[in-house]
Amino acid sequence: MKTTRHDSFAAYVLPSVLAFALSGLYTIVDGFFIGQSLGDLGLAAITLAYPAAALLQAVGTGIGLAGAIRCTILQARGEEQTPRTCFSGTVLLLLATSAAFAAVLLGLLGPVLTVLGAQDEARPLAAEYIRVIAYGTAFQILATGLVPFIRNLGGSAFAMVAMGTGFVTNIALDYLFVWEFHWGMAGGAWATVIGQAATMLLAIGYLVRRRVGFVPPKAGEVLPLWGALLKVAAAPIGLTFSPNITLMVMNHFLLRYGGALAIAVYGCIDYVLSTIYMLLQGVGDGSQPLISRTYGAGDFGELRRTGARAFGITAVCIVALFLTRSVIGVLFGASAEANAGVTARLPLFLATLPLLAYTRVTIAYFYATEKTALSYVLVFSEPVLTFAVLLILPQLFKLTGVWLAIPAAQALTFCIAVPARRRTQRARELPA
Repeated sequence: MKTTRHDSFAAYVLPSVLAFALSGLYTIVDGFFIGQSLGDLGLAAITLAYPAAALLQAVGTGIGLAGAIRCTILQARGEEQTPRTCFSGTVLLLLATSAAFAAVLLGLLGPVLTVLGAQDEARPLAAEYIRVIAYGTAFQILATGLVPFIRNLGGSAFAMVAMGTGFVTNIALDYLFVWEFHWGMAGGAWATVIGQAATMLLAIGYLVRRRVGFVPPKAGEVLPLWGALLKVAAAPIGLTFSPNITLMVMNHFLLRYGGALAIAVYGCIDYVLSTIYMLLQGVGDGSQPLISRTYGAGDFGELRRTGARAFGITAVCIVALFLTRSVIGVLFGASAEANAGVTARLPLFLATLPLLAYTRVTIAYFYATEKTALSYVLVFSEPVLTFAVLLILPQLFKLTGVWLAIPAAQALTFCIAVPARRRTQRARELPA
């Protein structure tokens, strides 16, 4: 039976959007419980520490998505490399990466904290969170890395259920560990790790039930396959993690010009914006099987539909956050002063979200069709430009210049994305 566009959206994109929304809410949940328990200092500490957990999830997402993209394009082209070999090689890479990151986080915790900008009273709290996250590295990388294969097998709804189960587990355990047992930062970290473990176990169960099978590639094929996967994975890893690179850069400058209070303000803003980022990634990654498949068949019409979905979601989020901006800080247990900062600064970040939506859809299209060079440029433009702007604006406008940095960088990245996409569209005779 022929699949309609509505069926494709319902089967692939909508479950992906909902699943990524739940993934984004992990940050909000930890911030909510820790902020309510530890106040502005707790908010500052988890804002400083969370990029470590986000990096693990980004790596898992990127490697898993690269494997799924490779398998889909090979199938569409009728090539002989079997999906099982590609899947098995991807799983081996996920396991190897898990071991490497666990060793780095546990063995080099001090330098990691310095890179993240953790200082003074927030440093031991951030260390407490990261140490537990490191123990559960494999759960986080495998949970996010197996989900793209489930979507490509037509299990987008199950992927949503698996991620939703992890999210609900995280909420329940945050309440128990942080509020009831008073485990503080470690409690929030254990809740995140166990929530991801629940998602991982459900994902493994699904793949076993579908008899995907594990057929390891031959010894001489492993490194070439890993190299091909990492080449594509760099873009979705960067796309998922780039907001956290920006977060780390911002934390350094906010600490310099505004202290822990400014970091607490930005933490609240980042929590809600990260959900929008994940929603947009859900649109792009949910459309990936459709984009990759139609690209392999020579049809490119899915790009316009993906953009329309992203702009619609962004518009709804902008209105909702603008109307509720005065209560967001209260939700996370911020002080009255920090909440006032959130109310004043959030509209700056909302103003450039439509530009961000365009850029993210363009990135998703580029890596779904293995245009790795273009995807790299756009993925890393925002954090690089943010850093460049931060070297200039705070010199002129002090703390206000720091707040203006991200909107300015997103506008500049949009200016790069537009000609890159149009040039590709002309080359492929795509609709504008």
